[in-house]
Amino acid sequence: MNVIYHITTKTEWNEALNKGYYTAPSLQTEGFIHCSKAEQIKGVLERYFKEKNNLVKLVINVSALEHKLQYDFSPSVNETFPHIYGIINLNAVVTVVDL
Repeated sequence: MNVIYHITTKTEWNEALNKGYYTAPSLQTEGFIHCSKAEQIKGVLERYFKEKNNLVKLVINVSALEHKLQYDFSPSVNETFPHIYGIINLNAVVTVVDL
């Protein structure tokens, strides 16, 4: 199974469970939800979530996604990241890991 990851808060994940899908503010502002490959998680946590707690890591099965997945280059860190161009359907999330 090919997987990617998304970091969020427990509160946002619980909201997704109530709504029936997961979304993130970046979907409205940038047109996609930021995700990561396994080897990118540490850097993402250090850059964007350093002062945050109650975080979870969504493990997402890419073949179950109902919206477009695209890998885009980020010049600020010189890496290519997976982005989901739409909501994340809950059945694509195979595991939720407390961080």
